[in-house]
Amino acid sequence: MHLKEQNLRNQSSFTHFILLGFSEVHELQVLFFIVFLVYYLVAVGVNLLIISAILTDHRLHHPMYFFLLNLAIQDVGQVSIMVPKSMATSFMETRQISYSGCVAQVFFFIFFISSDFFLLTVMAYDRYVAICNPLQYEMLMNKQACLQMTGVVWLSSLLNAVLHTGGTFAPPFCSNTVNGFFCEMPHLVKLACSDMYLIEVGYSVLTAVVAIGCFIFITVTYVHIFTAVLKIPTVQGRQKAFSTCLPHLIVVSLLIFTACTVYMNPSSKSPPYLGLAFTISYSMIPPLMNPIIYSMKNKGIKNALAKLLGLRLSSANCL
Repeated sequence: MHLKEQNLRNQSSFTHFILLGFSEVHELQVLFFIVFLVYYLVAVGVNLLIISAILTDHRLHHPMYFFLLNLAIQDVGQVSIMVPKSMATSFMETRQISYSGCVAQVFFFIFFISSDFFLLTVMAYDRYVAICNPLQYEMLMNKQACLQMTGVVWLSSLLNAVLHTGGTFAPPFCSNTVNGFFCEMPHLVKLACSDMYLIEVGYSVLTAVVAIGCFIFITVTYVHIFTAVLKIPTVQGRQKAFSTCLPHLIVVSLLIFTACTVYMNPSSKSPPYLGLAFTISYSMIPPLMNPIIYSMKNKGIKNALAKLLGLRLSSANCL
C-alpha cells in the first residue's frame, strides 16, 4: 500500500507538461505558426478596435454596446490564453509548459469560455427587451441592471473556473503528455492515475445544466423575437432583424454543441482529429465571428470605427 502511494506521488510530481500540438514535422510546425499568427493578429486587432471605438464614442455608451464591449474583452482574453503559447511551441519547437502555466491555462480558458456562454445569453435578453418591450427598455436595461448582469456573468464564470480547475488538478497524474495544442481539461482528465468517474459525472452534469440552460433561454428568447419581427411591416426591417438573430443562433449552437461534446465526455475514445476539430470550433471560431456578427454589421460601431480611424463612410455603406 505504501509502495503504491509512493509511486503515485512520484508519477504526479511533474514540474511541467508536454504539449503534443498538431504535428512533429518542422515544415508543418512553421505553417501552423504562420496560421496562428495571422489568426491572432486579426482576432485581437478587430476586438481591440471595437473596444476602443465603444470607449471613445459617447454615442455608444448604452446597454447593447456595453455588452459588446464585455464580449470583445472576453474574446481577446480567450485567444490570448492559448494562441501565443501554441505559436511559441510551433516556432521554437519546445513543447514544454510549466505546471503552474498549465493550471493557469485551464483556469482562464474555462473562465473566458464560460463568460462567452453567459454574455451571449444576456445579450439575447437585451435584444428581446429592445424588440419585444421597447417601451420598457430604458427601465429594464438601466445602468445598474447592466452592471449587475455583467457582474453575475463574470462572477459565475470565475466560480465555474475554480470548480473545474480544482477538480482537474486534484488527482495525481500518471503522465505529463497532453494530446493537444494547449492545456485543456478533457485531455488532462485522461492523464489522471485515480478513477475519475465521479469527477467526470460532476463535470458532465454541471456542463449540461449550464450549457443547455443557456441554450434553452436563448432559443425561447429568439422565438419571441422572431414572432415580433414577423409583425414588422417593412421587409427591410425584418431582414435587418433576422440578419442579426440568425447568425447569433448559429454561433451559439456551434459553441454549445462542440463544447458539450468535448466536456461532457472527457474520457471519450473518439479519434484525436475529431476532438481537435471540436476544440478549434468552440475555442477559436467564436472570437473571430463574434465581432463580425455583432459589431461590424452595426451602423453605430462602423461609424465609431470610421471616426477612430479617421475615415469617412458614405451613407449607403452605413446601412
